[in-house]
Amino acid sequence: MTEASPDATQADETGDGEGITPEPESAVTESDTDTFPREYVEKLRQESAKYRDRAKAADDLRHRLHDALAQLDGRLADPTDLAYADEHLDDVGAAITDLIERKPHLARKPSGDVGQGNRGTGESANLLGILRQFT
Repeated sequence: MTEASPDATQADETGDGEGITPEPESAVTESDTDTFPREYVEKLRQESAKYRDRAKAADDLRHRLHDALAQLDGRLADPTDLAYADEHLDDVGAAITDLIERKPHLARKPSGDVGQGNRGTGESANLLGILRQFT
């Protein structure tokens, strides 16, 4: 067996510089210099909370507008079938057309009176009444 000399072992450990981590000079002083006054931090937290509330309200309004536009279009049986996307706010009609082409069963079924079939008993033609209109 060959024994490694202490000089050879030391050269292997420091030879290429891998595995050596520099020690932090003073971790305590760095954390002390990066602190802010409590009032300033509370002010920043309140400000960011205000912006989060605004963003949430704006997001809620965008969703409501999307649903209203889909309902106003009237081509879907259930306007909530069209999932929300920011692109739909610009052109909801194209999005609905695309959805109906892909899934025709989501389209609204026509209903109501289309002017065909039995319409009930109407008044019979009264020739005497028509002649009286002209005299």
